[in-house]
Formats: sequence, structure tokens, C-alpha cells
Amino acid sequence: MINQYETVFILTPVLSAEQMKETVDKFKKLLTDNGAEILNEENWGLKKLAYPIEKKTTGFYQLLEFKSEPELMKKLETEYRREERVIRFLTVKLDKYAAQYAEKRRNKRNEETKEETK
Repeated sequence: MINQYETVFILTPVLSAEQMKETVDKFKKLLTDNGAEILNEENWGLKKLAYPIEKKTTGFYQLLEFKSEPELMKKLETEYRREERVIRFLTVKLDKYAAQYAEKRRNKRNEETKEETK
């Protein structure tokens, strides 16, 4: 059974742009190598944290929306825990209403980027 998921992870703020991209690509590759279909990827940039984590007050936020088998979640979260660059993560299974909302948000974001390129 294939479910739709959304995962947000926070990377440590001391990373260079190259290291950040490398880490995000690592998780995208993990997902695609295990049969997941990535629907959306958003880089929210450097944001202030609500409370300090590991003595850090900011972090790079990244969102990945994908469809996969439920068994993949255990592998993904194990990799998050192993990766020292990830300071927090959260993965949620989207119900049909959340999936519809995510699709609307994706479409709206795509329209905005099309208008910006004109």
C-alpha cells in the first residue's frame, strides 16, 4: 500500500551551500532508491528556531513530499538519526484532506514561480 508523506528536517546552520545540497540529495536518493516518488521539494532557508537545539538558534529547513511504502519510514528516520547534520526531523503521513491541501499548495507555488520567470 502506497501512502503520501511529508517530511521536514532541520540542518545545522554551520553548513555551506554545497554541504546542505549534498545532505538533501542524500535523503532524496535514499527515497528514490527505495521506490519512493518525490512529489515536491521546498527549501525554506535559514530560519530562527523556537528554542535552542544543540546550542544552535537557527537552522536550514527542508521539506520533501513523497509517496512510498510504509516500510521505508523506518529506514528514512534511521538515516536522519545517523546524519550529524540533521538536528531535528518530522515525518507525517498525509490523509486525503492533507494530500489535497498539499496539492493545492504545490500548484499555487508552481503558478507563482511561472509568473516570476515571465
